[in-house]
This record gives sequence, C-alpha cells and structure tokens, in this order.
Amino acid sequence: MKISNRRQMLQPLVLDGKHSLLSFYAAGIFILFSITLAPALCSAHTAQEWKDSRIIYQLGANAVWVSPIPENTNNGYHGYWQKDIYQLNSYFGASNDLLGMVDALHQRDMWVMLDVVINHMGNQDNGNLNDFSMFNPFNDASHYHSYCQIEDFHNMHEVQFCRLANLPDLAQENSYVLQTLQSWLVNTVKQYSIDGIRFDTVLEVPVDIWATYINALSNPRTYTIGEVDNGDPSLNAIFQGAMDATLNYPMYWTLRHVFQEQQSAYMITSSLQQQRSAFKDISVLGLFLDNHDNPRFLNIRNDQCSLRNALAYIMFAEGIPIVYYGTEQGFTGGNDPNNREDLWRSGYSTSTPLFKTISTLAQARKNQTSDFYSSQQVEKYVLDNFYAYTRGQVLVVTTNGGCGAQAGANIPNLPYTENAQLCNVLAPNDCIWIHGGSADIQITSGEPKVYIPTSNSYFRRNTHEPLYVPS
Repeated sequence: MKISNRRQMLQPLVLDGKHSLLSFYAAGIFILFSITLAPALCSAHTAQEWKDSRIIYQLGANAVWVSPIPENTNNGYHGYWQKDIYQLNSYFGASNDLLGMVDALHQRDMWVMLDVVINHMGNQDNGNLNDFSMFNPFNDASHYHSYCQIEDFHNMHEVQFCRLANLPDLAQENSYVLQTLQSWLVNTVKQYSIDGIRFDTVLEVPVDIWATYINALSNPRTYTIGEVDNGDPSLNAIFQGAMDATLNYPMYWTLRHVFQEQQSAYMITSSLQQQRSAFKDISVLGLFLDNHDNPRFLNIRNDQCSLRNALAYIMFAEGIPIVYYGTEQGFTGGNDPNNREDLWRSGYSTSTPLFKTISTLAQARKNQTSDFYSSQQVEKYVLDNFYAYTRGQVLVVTTNGGCGAQAGANIPNLPYTENAQLCNVLAPNDCIWIHGGSADIQITSGEPKVYIPTSNSYFRRNTHEPLYVPS
C-alpha cells in the first residue's frame, strides 16, 4: 500500500481528540535499528538486507526509527556527520534499496521515522577549520557560526551558536541555510514516504527556528519528536509546541536512578508531577531506557530482571515506548561508540528472554482499546523498592530489587469490578481477584507483573493453556 493511500485512510480518523497520526504513534512501539554502523565495530548493512522485516514485526514493532541518511565525512558513523545532504549514504545501498525497505515495512503496516540533523555538518577532515569546501551545499563560511566550542551547557547562547564536538555549526538565521534545509527535508519526506521525523540536537537550535521546520512538514502531516538531551522538564517542555514531542530525558534519568541505581521509586512520583506541570501532553513523549548516546541499561546494572521491570514500566506508561536495537538481545555496551554494536552478526535470536518479554508486552499493549491510550496512568502504590500503577484496564507492578528480590503490598482503589479476575501477561497462570477494590500482590523473584482482566482480547487470542481458576 502506498503511503499516500495510508495517509488518506488515516487522516479523516480522529482518536481521543488528537490528530490520527499522533494517535497512531501514541499507540505504537518504536524500535530503533541503526543501519549505518561504526566501521571499527562492524560491517555495513544496506537497506536491501532490511526488506525482510519479519523479525522486527515479530518483536512487536509497528514503527522503525532509521539513522540519518546523507553521505557522511570520514569516520562518521550512524549518519550524524553529514558531508552531502543530497547524496545517500552508501551504507543504505542505492535509493531504490531504501525505498524498498520503506515499502516492505509499509506492507506490514509498519511506519518509518527518519532521524534528521539540521544543527551541524560533519568533521572537517583536512583539519582546516576555515575550509568548508568538502560540504554540499553548505560550502561557504557564511553558512556557519563563527568558531567557538560549547564548554558550558548552561549557557544557551553558547549551546546554540558554538560547535558541538567540534562539528561545524550551521547558521540557521542565514536564509539560504534555512530555506535549503527546509526544502531538502520536505523533499526527502516525500521521496521516501517517511511517516515521522526525529530531530537530532534540538537544544542546539533556537525554538523559533524549529517552528519553521515543523510548519514546512504540515502537508502532509508528519509526526515530529526531538532530542533535548537534558533532564530538566521545563527546558524540554519549551520545545513541545514547536514540535509534537521530545524524547523524555527527564523520565530517562528518573528510571535510570530507580531501576539501574536502585534509588527510591518515589522519584517516579515527583518526576511525573513535574512533567505534568511542564509539558502540554506527556502521552506523546518518547519513553526509552537505552539509546545510541547513553550507556546501555545492562552496562550500568547487569540484571535482566531489573531491565524487564523498567521495560514493563515504559510499555504501558503515558508516552511512546521506544526500544533501542539490541536491548532484546541483552547488549551491554557502554558509552558511545560501544553502545552501537553490530546487530545482525551477533548471533541474533528471537528466543532470548528479553525478546520474549518485549514481544509479549508489545502484543498486550496493542490489544488494548482506545480508552487505554486516552487514559492517564494512575499511581496506586509506592515503596522505595516497589511501584504500581494502572492505566485503563492494565495494572503494572514493578520492583527495582533485581533478580530474586521480594516486594509486595495490598493495593487499594483498583478500577475493577468486584471479583474481577486479572492475570499476568508475563505468566498467565499468575492471577488475582479483586475484593473490595483491592488485591494483594507479592513479587517473589524480582520479576515485573502486568495484570489485565481475563476478558481482555489479549487473553482470548494468546492464551494456549486454560487460565488458572481459584480452588
């Protein structure tokens, strides 16, 4: 099905008072697979090899986040060192290969989000900081800010007008730069039938500039999310409005403190309060545990039970859950570039415990009705090592204790009818019954619990054994 037809099919539909495209992404699971990989770590994989999308589909993804596609300067990896914005990075193969990959994903009703860099170009390979002749089309000094390095990330003028990692900083206030990038962005979205855009280095460009890019993507409507690599909700929230959402770095740091560093789960309570006060809509923010800029979860805490608890949290919390490639394989890479491992030559398996956990949680999320996506998550019980919330008909119970940990509580004020039966999607024979609006839930092995009423379509479709019944 061509993307134009898919847009025509979806655009008239409004779910929960939101534009249909936003509603689709709010209901979706992003899986970040980076195709342009570090030469020192792995070999190239062209888009041709991505036409078989069965593994991604099996994992439960209905969208894929793709690395920047322009040709890069020497030693650029993952696409962020642009050399020529009009030339396709050879790691993607030819243009038809990339189109074939996008079409293959669309045939499975999976969407494509493209990573885009407008803040900077690539490395000046010859070492001459005044020579921009290697870049196309921005080959003149007037296209860039005067040379300076970002040294103080609390100084916004420095952040937005100086170089990040010594990469030439494009002068967005230059009309030629702005209009050229806008035209390139719009044409790229149309040429490759892109459904959404992830903007890199959002904090490094003034918010009013971002608004002009988003306006250029208004027809057809394209979902936009940006990287504001900062844990301050107020600073992140400035950019929601100019674009649809930001990656939820405030919650990333909160979950890192709670599930990786075993700090108090009450931090989730305060973080959510701050986010609700700052953002216009937290339900479209990107929730993540791993990415290509931060150490992997298992690098900081090598405990898969703790990771599964954190995954259970983001899969049903308000926001768009984003799973970084390799999380499902148990990758443990540290700081960039060690967190950008070769995926397909890693002995890829669809039977790892983490693959099974993610696919199960994704399927359970997809089986929820529209009221789930329009509902807020409601905190139900918190201890230092225990966090439980409901959203719609889903009850999520987590601990940060790790494998073998014990935690529990009698959780009151649950939104279910008397004697309702709920079972854990991760262990279908683990069932509870609601009495007086409460249920006693005990974690005995450090594993999360995700309870859904047995009347939910997930159990009707996925249970292979009879549900446990009380004696």
